Amino acid sequence: MTLLQTIEANWLLFAVALVIALILAFWLFGRAGKPKVRDRRPDVLDEGAAPAQRNQALIDAPPAAATMPSPIVPPAVVPPAAAGTFAGIGEAIAHGAQAEVRAAQAPVPDDAPAAEAPPVEQQAVKQQTVAPAAPDGGEDDLRRIKGVGPKLVATLHALGITRYAQIAAWTDADLDALDAQLGAFAGRPRRDAWVEQARLLAGGDTGAYEAKFGKL
Repeated sequence: MTLLQTIEANWLLFAVALVIALILAFWLFGRAGKPKVRDRRPDVLDEGAAPAQRNQALIDAPPAAATMPSPIVPPAVVPPAAAGTFAGIGEAIAHGAQAEVRAAQAPVPDDAPAAEAPPVEQQAVKQQTVAPAAPDGGEDDLRRIKGVGPKLVATLHALGITRYAQIAAWTDADLDALDAQLGAFAGRPRRDAWVEQARLLAGGDTGAYEAKFGKL
């Protein structure tokens, strides 16, 4: 069989092969003629690269110090008018105090009348309201009263209270006056029922006392 007969017998196959060959040839020629794409940016140091462009906007911009706002100066504080008034009052008080000191340091003439001392009766009024006169017969042992210790005994003696009968005769007003002089012990006479204890002790009723307040 000759070549021509072979082509005629398989013309379809040869046609497909020819089409494929043409497509391959076209694709190869197309890639060979396509320019290469640069995969990186040009550097100013590369040969033939254009010189770097200067950012003229940054160059022309004023320095940062020139754009900063000037510091705000607070307005001067003007003292109110009342300050001068108070200052004048302070000066007046100071002058008055100096005058009083000078008056106190001034010598007293011999013929000046002496200051009257408060009468003794007024000094003893407070004590008399708490401590009526002790009856004759000596002192009682005030420590037998529950709640009365050595310190309170000394305080009561200083107030002139030495007998059970005196305490038994106390009124509410007397207890109030006594509390004002007891300091840290204020309130104890009422709390420990001193008046009732003193009444039983003054009457010699030991049994009734121990039944209510405990053994002596």
